[in-house]
Amino acid sequence: MIYLRKAEDRGHANHGWLDSWHTFSFANYYDANFMGFSALRVINDDTIDPGQGFGTHPHKDMEILTYVLKGTVEHQDSMGNKEQVPAGEFQIMSAGTGIRHSEYNPSNSESLHLYQIWIIPETTGITPRYEQRRFDAPQGRQLVLSPDARDGSLKVYQDMELYRWALAKDEQSVYQIAAERRVWIQVVRGDVAINGTVASTGDGFAVWDEQAISVHANGDSEILLFDLPPV
Repeated sequence: MIYLRKAEDRGHANHGWLDSWHTFSFANYYDANFMGFSALRVINDDTIDPGQGFGTHPHKDMEILTYVLKGTVEHQDSMGNKEQVPAGEFQIMSAGTGIRHSEYNPSNSESLHLYQIWIIPETTGITPRYEQRRFDAPQGRQLVLSPDARDGSLKVYQDMELYRWALAKDEQSVYQIAAERRVWIQVVRGDVAINGTVASTGDGFAVWDEQAISVHANGDSEILLFDLPPV
């Protein structure tokens, strides 16, 4: 089964300084049919005005991944980290037993565009930790998250893998899905067809009870592919 989640059907909140699209229920947006998918709890597509950001706030027992698409995010947390994460980098934080952090756009002229993704950990009470990394290959499928941090990927406390997949125009490939696994695909940019269903920037696919998916790029494109455990 493949379900297409169109970008314009997501929840939307515009706070003036923050324009946010919610794939799943978040804050004041609630849809009982979109509470998450497998271990995925939040996929927020956020654009933040220059000089603005999220003030210090708490998290607990959540894996929080940020992927910066444009601009730079300045991060500060109660673990003592103060870092800048530029476009193209991924940042992961295990909230675990509890952390407080802020996220800010330090530019006075350029907007900040990022995905913030929350993953439910398979174990609670993890010691909080922070990592960030750049994945430089311009094309191909790169492993970004894995439970064993193999092949240079960032560690995640969940039985899942995340791939950043950059595709050239007319490129086609097949992704094999292990028995009972679920897959979520988020289209970061471009136009792709998944098993013949066409999607564009901001769209997402929920995939279950499939043995494989065929990915075809109608133009230069990038997707995030989450290989997730059964519900």
